[in-house]
Amino acid sequence: MTKRAFLFAGQGAQKLGMASDLYATYPVVKETFDTASRILGYDLRELIDSNEEKLNQTRFTQPAILTTSVAIYRLLAENGITPDIVAGLSLGEYSALVAAGALSFEEAVALVAKRGEFMETAAPAGSGKMVAVMNTDPALIEEICQQASEKGVVTPANYNTPAQIVIGGEVEAVDYAVELLQEAGAKRLIPLNVSGPFHTALLASASEKLATELEKVTFKDFSLPLVGNTEAKIMKSDEIKALLARQVMEPVRFYDSIATIQEFGVDEVIEIGPGKVLTGFLKKIDKTLPTKNVEDQASLDALLNE
Repeated sequence: MTKRAFLFAGQGAQKLGMASDLYATYPVVKETFDTASRILGYDLRELIDSNEEKLNQTRFTQPAILTTSVAIYRLLAENGITPDIVAGLSLGEYSALVAAGALSFEEAVALVAKRGEFMETAAPAGSGKMVAVMNTDPALIEEICQQASEKGVVTPANYNTPAQIVIGGEVEAVDYAVELLQEAGAKRLIPLNVSGPFHTALLASASEKLATELEKVTFKDFSLPLVGNTEAKIMKSDEIKALLARQVMEPVRFYDSIATIQEFGVDEVIEIGPGKVLTGFLKKIDKTLPTKNVEDQASLDALLNE
């Protein structure tokens, strides 16, 4: 028996018109978007198809990616393709919670719209920055971030692969860390196009507001295991609220999460949602792990017809 993991995409993967072909063809996809629009109070499908500026604002990005991901998840389930274990990168963790039966889609949509608002308010555009540091020892990156912290907040935010770690924080401190990293021999540093220094202490106020919001939500028991970002371990039901509140201001441990998924004995991974960001990370983490992605009709056909 194949053991299959589903990985759900995070922010940054959004694109204009994502899943529009699936929306036009499959009732389950259309129903998922229509439900989201009803909860959000605006036409989500129209926003995704025609308003790139809004689509890139985190309060809209988050429900857009969640809805796209859950719609594709439901479509795969209709075709008999289901996971044995799930995980999601950052925002994708909410799609994973829906897939794992711990959170209803309706509650997830309302929750990530609020999460987006809180994140936008905590770190207004331009208040911080994030830079991907390539091919540099993680311990060195951590050490330099500590050193650069005399200028303000700067910490590792995403441990994507052992050769790609994103640092984030206040502009001056991040710039200083970049300078120190270059002096230490780091060759490739790539500034990221994100709207705020997510997964750093600058998001503390968003974390507090999110914790208050999470208290109002009823989580159910997991129907299958979910590997969480913050601790890279299989999440327990009684930890969900605390971990989701921490997740917004603590680093995402993606490659450690993949190690946990591999320990579970997975022999196939399917990335769900727009883009192939996680598939790209996986190829760097372990190129022997078969990985596919589903984001549109062509990639769905490729999966169903193999």
